[in-house]
Amino acid sequence: MPVPDTHHLPETALTGLGTRPFGVYVHVPFCATRCGYCDFNTYTAGELGSAASPRSWLDALRRELELGAQVLRHAPAADTVFVGGGTPSLLGADGLAEVLDGVRSAFGLAPDAEVTTESNPESTSPEFFAGIREAGYTRVSLGMQSAARHVLQVLDRVHTPGRPVDAAREARAAGFEHVNLDLIYGTPGERTEDLRASLDAVLSAGVDHVSAYALIVEDGTALARRVRRGELPAPDDDVLAADYELIDSVLSAAGLTWYEVSNWATGEAARCRHNLGYWRGGDWWGAGPGAHSHVGGVRWWNVKHPAKYAGLLAEGQSPEADREVLTDEDRHLERIMLELRISDGLALSALDDAGVSQARAAADEGLLELSEVDSRVVLTDRGRLLADGVVRRLAG
Repeated sequence: MPVPDTHHLPETALTGLGTRPFGVYVHVPFCATRCGYCDFNTYTAGELGSAASPRSWLDALRRELELGAQVLRHAPAADTVFVGGGTPSLLGADGLAEVLDGVRSAFGLAPDAEVTTESNPESTSPEFFAGIREAGYTRVSLGMQSAARHVLQVLDRVHTPGRPVDAAREARAAGFEHVNLDLIYGTPGERTEDLRASLDAVLSAGVDHVSAYALIVEDGTALARRVRRGELPAPDDDVLAADYELIDSVLSAAGLTWYEVSNWATGEAARCRHNLGYWRGGDWWGAGPGAHSHVGGVRWWNVKHPAKYAGLLAEGQSPEADREVLTDEDRHLERIMLELRISDGLALSALDDAGVSQARAAADEGLLELSEVDSRVVLTDRGRLLADGVVRRLAG
């Protein structure tokens, strides 16, 4: 679909704005080094050279946020803000405070807004956490991946194994009630005892949220090239399934229950509201190079390179690279795919007759729990392992 220079959205997309969750995602494209498994839109200083800088990115970000407020006109104050990357903590507390000031100035923040930033443990400190807490951040997500040094080496992670736990404790000491640690499982060479050690470390940190993702070998990454050359084996599906069951068992026993296939929390207050907005079909403005947005059935994404992004905004143009208007069929499929991933489950009313029949069959097979009282279906423990297949069946 042609992209308007003014970033105009059709009135149909703006209808109902404010009746759905509204969040702001900010993409920070900078990293100190490139991890071998990562295919996110990130750049090291050496890759960018003089073409872009955190200062030019921050200036451009403010312009885009102001553009967003103009395009959405009477947009509600943001319920959630999520600063991801890349490595947002490379901006320092002052830079992250400026990011949040830009969001607050353009959209405003709801009184109980959830404000999250991702952080690399190696670029944090007690002073950093105190600074972002004072700036208004309410939640921190730390990349841990593993407590095993040899696993981190395969992933090209540069932090020392014990640093994420120390960082989580520092964040809690600075007043953060909500702290997440990220794990990656299924890395070539990771043993069961390595994963158990990682889980023990997570629990020792006292965090209220854990995300755990199976390693995916993405095309174009250094890891994919190593697998293709035969230097490393590809992740094994049976091992991934066993790892997931171990993670779920250990976390559940410690009082962290799943609320999304890859996320566990100590209670409802600890759940990531920003991500729940994605899974429940909310609206969000994604700001920054390569960021994706969605409002009222229109999805768009920005140009990827920070220099081009900043240049377009400096000229008063939209940084949008392309967009699509979701069809009713697209939205139907996405609702099934996203809502079925969360523990609240999916309303049977979202399915057609064939989908309801498939849901009943999947329940008979032990993949879904079907509540006739609530008229909802929820993935069982076994169903979570086969979630993609269940989605395909229900979507038809």
